[in-house]
Amino acid sequence: MTSLSKRNRLKQKVKSHLPKDWLTEIRIAYRIAIETFKGIAQAGLINIAIITTMAAILTIFGAIFRTTLSVSSMVSAMGSVLEISAYLKPNCDVATVVKNIQDIEHVQRVKFISREASWSELKKEIDVPDVQNPLPDTLHIKVDNPQNIEYVMSKVKPINGVNDLSYAKDLVTKFQVINKISHTITLVVVIIACILTITIINNTIELVIQSRKEEIEIMRLMGVSNWYIKSPLVLQGAIYGFLGALVAIIPINIVQGYLLKIHEFFMMPGYTYAQGLVVFTVLIIGVSFSAGGSFMSIKKHLQV
Repeated sequence: MTSLSKRNRLKQKVKSHLPKDWLTEIRIAYRIAIETFKGIAQAGLINIAIITTMAAILTIFGAIFRTTLSVSSMVSAMGSVLEISAYLKPNCDVATVVKNIQDIEHVQRVKFISREASWSELKKEIDVPDVQNPLPDTLHIKVDNPQNIEYVMSKVKPINGVNDLSYAKDLVTKFQVINKISHTITLVVVIIACILTITIINNTIELVIQSRKEEIEIMRLMGVSNWYIKSPLVLQGAIYGFLGALVAIIPINIVQGYLLKIHEFFMMPGYTYAQGLVVFTVLIIGVSFSAGGSFMSIKKHLQV
Protein backbone atom coordinates (compact mmCIF):
# COMPACT_ATOMS: atom_id res chain seq x y z
CA MET A 1 0.00 0.00 0.00
CA THR A 2 2.81 2.34 0.78
CA SER A 3 4.39 1.85 -2.65
CA LEU A 4 1.00 2.24 -4.38
CA SER A 5 0.24 5.38 -2.40
CA LYS A 6 3.60 6.83 -3.35
CA ARG A 7 2.96 6.06 -7.00
CA ASN A 8 -0.45 7.73 -6.85
CA ARG A 9 1.00 10.86 -5.29
CA LEU A 10 3.70 11.04 -7.98
CA LYS A 11 1.06 10.42 -10.64
CA GLN A 12 -1.10 13.27 -9.34
CA LYS A 13 1.95 15.51 -9.09
CA VAL A 14 2.97 14.84 -12.70
CA LYS A 15 -0.63 15.12 -13.89
CA SER A 16 -1.07 18.50 -12.22
CA HIS A 17 1.97 19.76 -14.09
CA LEU A 18 0.65 18.82 -17.52
CA PRO A 19 -0.60 21.83 -19.51
CA LYS A 20 -4.35 22.02 -20.12
CA ASP A 21 -5.07 25.47 -21.53
CA TRP A 22 -3.95 27.98 -24.16
CA LEU A 23 -0.83 28.80 -22.13
CA THR A 24 0.57 25.39 -23.04
CA GLU A 25 3.90 26.52 -24.42
CA ILE A 26 4.60 28.88 -21.52
CA ARG A 27 3.69 26.25 -18.96
CA ILE A 28 5.83 23.64 -20.67
CA ALA A 29 8.82 25.99 -20.73
CA TYR A 30 8.20 26.83 -17.06
CA ARG A 31 8.03 23.17 -16.06
CA ILE A 32 11.17 22.31 -18.02
CA ALA A 33 13.02 25.13 -16.23
CA ILE A 34 11.74 23.89 -12.85
CA GLU A 35 12.81 20.31 -13.58
CA THR A 36 16.22 21.52 -14.79
CA PHE A 37 17.02 23.40 -11.58
CA LYS A 38 15.51 20.58 -9.55
CA GLY A 39 18.07 18.22 -11.09
CA ILE A 40 20.87 20.67 -10.29
CA ALA A 41 19.67 20.95 -6.68
CA GLN A 42 19.60 17.17 -6.33
CA ALA A 43 23.25 16.99 -7.41
CA GLY A 44 24.21 19.04 -4.32
CA LEU A 45 27.91 19.65 -3.73
CA ILE A 46 28.72 17.61 -6.82
CA ASN A 47 27.80 20.76 -8.79
CA ILE A 48 30.91 22.54 -7.51
CA ALA A 49 33.18 19.66 -8.52
CA ILE A 50 31.56 19.46 -11.97
CA ILE A 51 31.81 23.20 -12.69
CA THR A 52 35.38 23.39 -11.36
CA THR A 53 36.49 20.44 -13.48
CA MET A 54 34.75 21.87 -16.55
CA ALA A 55 36.44 25.23 -15.92
CA ALA A 56 39.87 23.57 -15.69
CA ILE A 57 39.35 21.69 -18.97
CA LEU A 58 38.09 24.80 -20.79
CA THR A 59 40.92 26.92 -19.33
CA ILE A 60 43.54 24.59 -20.78
CA PHE A 61 41.79 24.60 -24.14
CA GLY A 62 41.29 28.38 -24.13
CA ALA A 63 44.90 29.12 -23.18
CA ILE A 64 46.29 26.84 -25.91
CA PHE A 65 43.81 28.16 -28.49
CA ARG A 66 44.71 31.77 -27.63
CA THR A 67 48.43 30.97 -27.85
CA THR A 68 47.87 29.34 -31.25
CA LEU A 69 46.20 32.51 -32.52
CA SER A 70 49.18 34.57 -31.34
CA VAL A 71 51.70 32.26 -33.00
CA SER A 72 49.68 32.36 -36.25
CA SER A 73 49.58 36.14 -36.04
CA MET A 74 53.35 36.33 -35.55
CA VAL A 75 54.02 33.99 -38.47
CA SER A 76 51.71 36.06 -40.66
CA ALA A 77 53.31 39.33 -39.52
CA MET A 78 56.79 37.98 -40.10
CA GLY A 79 55.78 36.85 -43.56
CA SER A 80 54.32 40.25 -44.37
CA VAL A 81 57.59 42.05 -43.56
CA LEU A 82 59.91 39.37 -44.89
CA GLU A 83 61.88 40.44 -47.94
CA ILE A 84 64.35 38.79 -50.27
CA SER A 85 67.70 40.56 -50.47
CA ALA A 86 69.21 40.47 -53.97
CA TYR A 87 72.89 41.52 -54.09
CA LEU A 88 73.85 43.04 -57.43
CA LYS A 89 77.04 42.69 -59.44
CA PRO A 90 79.22 45.80 -59.79
CA ASN A 91 78.35 48.16 -62.66
CA CYS A 92 75.18 46.29 -63.63
CA ASP A 93 72.14 48.05 -65.13
CA VAL A 94 70.03 48.50 -61.97
CA ALA A 95 66.95 49.80 -63.79
CA THR A 96 66.84 46.75 -66.07
CA VAL A 97 67.29 44.33 -63.17
CA VAL A 98 64.50 46.05 -61.21
CA LYS A 99 62.14 45.91 -64.20
CA ASN A 100 62.85 42.22 -64.78
CA ILE A 101 62.15 41.42 -61.13
CA GLN A 102 58.94 43.49 -61.04
CA ASP A 103 57.62 41.45 -63.95
CA ILE A 104 57.88 38.23 -61.91
CA GLU A 105 54.60 36.85 -60.56
CA HIS A 106 53.97 37.34 -56.80
CA VAL A 107 56.45 40.25 -56.53
CA GLN A 108 54.76 43.22 -54.84
CA ARG A 109 57.58 45.72 -54.49
CA VAL A 110 61.26 46.16 -55.33
CA LYS A 111 63.32 48.70 -53.38
CA PHE A 112 66.84 49.73 -54.36
CA ILE A 113 69.43 50.32 -51.60
CA SER A 114 72.72 51.72 -52.84
CA ARG A 115 76.00 50.42 -51.47
CA GLU A 116 76.79 53.92 -50.16
CA ALA A 117 73.54 54.07 -48.17
CA SER A 118 74.11 50.59 -46.74
CA TRP A 119 77.67 51.49 -45.72
CA SER A 120 76.50 54.72 -44.08
CA GLU A 121 73.83 52.87 -42.03
CA LEU A 122 76.32 50.20 -41.00
CA LYS A 123 78.78 52.78 -39.70
CA LYS A 124 76.02 54.38 -37.63
CA GLU A 125 75.19 51.05 -35.96
CA ILE A 126 78.70 49.72 -35.32
CA ASP A 127 82.24 51.05 -35.19
CA VAL A 128 83.87 49.93 -38.44
CA PRO A 129 87.44 50.63 -39.56
CA ASP A 130 88.08 53.29 -42.16
CA VAL A 131 88.31 50.99 -45.19
CA GLN A 132 86.90 50.95 -48.67
CA ASN A 133 83.18 50.17 -48.88
CA PRO A 134 82.88 46.36 -49.38
CA LEU A 135 79.07 46.27 -49.63
CA PRO A 136 77.19 45.68 -52.90
CA ASP A 137 74.11 47.46 -54.21
CA THR A 138 71.05 45.63 -52.87
CA LEU A 139 67.44 45.13 -53.92
CA HIS A 140 64.80 44.37 -51.27
CA ILE A 141 62.08 42.29 -52.90
CA LYS A 142 58.68 42.10 -51.19
CA VAL A 143 56.67 38.94 -51.97
CA ASP A 144 52.87 38.73 -51.62
CA ASN A 145 52.95 35.51 -49.58
CA PRO A 146 55.75 33.73 -47.66
CA GLN A 147 54.82 30.50 -49.43
CA ASN A 148 55.85 32.06 -52.76
CA ILE A 149 59.34 33.11 -51.66
CA GLU A 150 61.04 30.00 -53.03
CA TYR A 151 59.31 30.48 -56.39
CA VAL A 152 60.33 34.14 -56.63
CA MET A 153 63.93 33.34 -55.65
CA SER A 154 64.13 30.70 -58.38
CA LYS A 155 63.06 33.33 -60.93
CA VAL A 156 65.31 36.12 -59.62
CA LYS A 157 68.50 34.07 -59.33
CA PRO A 158 69.17 33.64 -63.09
CA ILE A 159 68.55 37.33 -63.89
CA ASN A 160 71.63 38.98 -65.37
CA GLY A 161 73.18 41.35 -62.84
CA VAL A 162 72.09 39.42 -59.71
CA ASN A 163 75.09 38.06 -57.81
CA ASP A 164 73.47 36.39 -54.76
CA LEU A 165 70.20 36.10 -52.81
CA SER A 166 69.32 35.70 -49.15
CA TYR A 167 66.38 35.71 -46.75
CA ALA A 168 65.70 34.52 -43.21
CA LYS A 169 64.62 31.05 -44.31
CA ASP A 170 65.60 29.23 -41.11
CA LEU A 171 63.71 31.67 -38.90
CA VAL A 172 60.55 31.47 -41.00
CA THR A 173 60.75 27.68 -41.14
CA LYS A 174 61.03 27.44 -37.36
CA PHE A 175 58.01 29.69 -36.85
CA GLN A 176 56.00 27.67 -39.36
CA VAL A 177 56.88 24.44 -37.52
CA ILE A 178 55.82 26.01 -34.21
CA ASN A 179 52.59 27.14 -35.85
CA LYS A 180 51.80 23.61 -37.07
CA ILE A 181 52.62 22.12 -33.67
CA SER A 182 50.36 24.60 -31.86
CA HIS A 183 47.48 23.82 -34.25
CA THR A 184 47.96 20.09 -33.67
CA ILE A 185 48.04 20.53 -29.89
CA THR A 186 44.85 22.59 -30.04
CA LEU A 187 43.08 19.83 -31.97
CA VAL A 188 44.27 17.16 -29.51
CA VAL A 189 43.13 19.27 -26.55
CA VAL A 190 39.68 19.71 -28.13
CA ILE A 191 39.34 15.93 -28.49
CA ILE A 192 40.49 15.33 -24.89
CA ALA A 193 38.16 18.08 -23.61
CA CYS A 194 35.27 16.45 -25.46
CA ILE A 195 35.98 13.02 -23.94
CA LEU A 196 36.43 14.36 -20.40
CA THR A 197 33.34 16.57 -20.62
CA ILE A 198 31.13 13.74 -21.86
CA THR A 199 32.46 11.44 -19.12
CA ILE A 200 31.82 13.95 -16.33
CA ILE A 201 28.35 14.90 -17.57
CA ASN A 202 27.50 11.25 -18.19
CA ASN A 203 28.16 10.33 -14.54
CA THR A 204 26.26 13.36 -13.24
CA ILE A 205 23.16 12.83 -15.38
CA GLU A 206 23.17 9.14 -14.46
CA LEU A 207 22.88 10.11 -10.77
CA VAL A 208 19.98 12.45 -11.55
CA ILE A 209 18.21 9.76 -13.61
CA GLN A 210 18.60 7.21 -10.83
CA SER A 211 17.19 9.60 -8.23
CA ARG A 212 14.16 10.40 -10.42
CA LYS A 213 13.73 7.02 -12.09
CA GLU A 214 10.31 6.29 -10.59
CA GLU A 215 8.97 9.75 -11.39
CA ILE A 216 10.23 9.51 -14.97
CA GLU A 217 8.62 6.07 -15.35
CA ILE A 218 5.25 7.47 -14.27
CA MET A 219 5.60 10.33 -16.72
CA ARG A 220 6.20 7.82 -19.51
CA LEU A 221 3.19 5.73 -18.47
CA MET A 222 1.02 8.83 -18.62
CA GLY A 223 2.13 9.50 -22.19
CA VAL A 224 4.42 12.47 -21.52
CA SER A 225 6.52 13.10 -24.64
CA ASN A 226 10.14 12.00 -24.70
CA TRP A 227 11.46 15.49 -25.42
CA TYR A 228 9.72 16.80 -22.29
CA ILE A 229 11.59 14.21 -20.23
CA LYS A 230 14.91 14.75 -22.00
CA SER A 231 14.94 18.56 -22.14
CA PRO A 232 15.60 19.29 -18.42
CA LEU A 233 18.50 16.84 -18.36
CA VAL A 234 20.07 18.26 -21.53
CA LEU A 235 19.64 21.82 -20.21
CA GLN A 236 21.22 20.79 -16.93
CA GLY A 237 24.33 19.63 -18.79
CA ALA A 238 24.37 22.84 -20.85
CA ILE A 239 24.21 24.95 -17.67
CA TYR A 240 27.23 23.11 -16.24
CA GLY A 241 29.16 23.83 -19.42
CA PHE A 242 28.12 27.49 -19.47
CA LEU A 243 29.10 28.10 -15.84
CA GLY A 244 32.39 26.25 -16.33
CA ALA A 245 33.14 28.44 -19.36
CA LEU A 246 32.39 31.63 -17.39
CA VAL A 247 34.87 30.59 -14.69
CA ALA A 248 37.47 29.64 -17.34
CA ILE A 249 37.33 33.12 -18.89
CA ILE A 250 39.11 34.59 -15.83
CA PRO A 251 42.44 32.71 -16.23
CA ILE A 252 42.16 32.96 -20.03
CA ASN A 253 42.13 36.77 -19.68
CA ILE A 254 45.33 36.52 -17.63
CA VAL A 255 46.97 34.51 -20.43
CA GLN A 256 45.73 37.16 -22.87
CA GLY A 257 47.57 39.85 -20.92
CA TYR A 258 50.89 37.99 -21.04
CA LEU A 259 50.53 37.29 -24.77
CA LEU A 260 49.88 40.97 -25.48
CA LYS A 261 53.12 41.82 -23.67
CA ILE A 262 54.97 39.31 -25.87
CA HIS A 263 53.50 40.95 -28.98
CA GLU A 264 54.63 44.36 -27.69
CA PHE A 265 58.12 43.05 -26.94
CA PHE A 266 58.55 41.72 -30.51
CA MET A 267 56.71 44.77 -31.89
CA MET A 268 54.25 42.58 -33.78
CA PRO A 269 50.50 43.17 -34.06
CA GLY A 270 48.21 40.78 -32.23
CA TYR A 271 45.50 38.64 -33.77
CA THR A 272 42.47 40.85 -34.44
CA TYR A 273 39.50 40.07 -32.15
CA ALA A 274 41.49 37.17 -30.64
CA GLN A 275 40.08 37.44 -27.13
CA GLY A 276 36.48 37.74 -28.32
CA LEU A 277 36.94 34.72 -30.57
CA VAL A 278 38.48 32.65 -27.77
CA VAL A 279 35.73 33.54 -25.27
CA PHE A 280 33.01 32.79 -27.81
CA THR A 281 34.62 29.46 -28.75
CA VAL A 282 35.05 28.43 -25.10
CA LEU A 283 31.39 29.20 -24.38
CA ILE A 284 30.21 27.29 -27.46
CA ILE A 285 32.40 24.27 -26.71
CA GLY A 286 31.45 24.27 -23.03
CA VAL A 287 27.71 24.39 -23.71
CA SER A 288 27.63 22.12 -26.76
CA PHE A 289 29.92 19.41 -25.35
CA SER A 290 28.09 19.39 -22.03
CA ALA A 291 24.65 19.30 -23.63
CA GLY A 292 25.86 16.61 -26.03
CA GLY A 293 27.28 14.56 -23.17
CA SER A 294 24.01 14.87 -21.30
CA PHE A 295 22.03 13.76 -24.36
CA MET A 296 24.31 10.73 -24.83
CA SER A 297 23.90 9.84 -21.17
CA ILE A 298 20.12 9.92 -21.51
CA LYS A 299 20.27 7.63 -24.52
CA LYS A 300 22.49 5.25 -22.58
CA HIS A 301 20.75 5.16 -19.20
CA LEU A 302 17.18 6.07 -20.10
CA GLN A 303 15.34 4.36 -22.92
CA VAL A 304 13.35 7.35 -24.16
